[in-house]
Amino acid sequence: QVHLVESGGGVVQAGGSLRLSCLASGRTFSTSSVGWFRQAPGKEREFVAAVAWTGSGTLYANSVKGRFTISRDNAESAVYLQMNSLKLEDTALYYCAATSLGIQRESVRYGYWGQGTQVTVSS
Repeated sequence: QVHLVESGGGVVQAGGSLRLSCLASGRTFSTSSVGWFRQAPGKEREFVAAVAWTGSGTLYANSVKGRFTISRDNAESAVYLQMNSLKLEDTALYYCAATSLGIQRESVRYGYWGQGTQVTVSS
């Protein structure tokens, strides 16, 4: 079992930065890959980024590549998403999720989800 809690969301102007945190509890977190997903109103949930349990393997959606950075600290049971150069279209509810199936883009392969943190980018 893995329990996930996101934080760090808020309102930021376009071009600004935010850092999201995902704090986890559970024995298997350190060996779980973790992903960030987002869902905007009226849209489907989409993949943003993922990090392997070792921290050395990462995946990014093309829409955030070069602007977002995912990292993890297993000693702190935490995964972070540094978001720079934010755009209006980054506005969404951001979720972190964990899976034991290795680093993934597909949300259906993640078995544990947090409640989400809202990111709003204003003009």
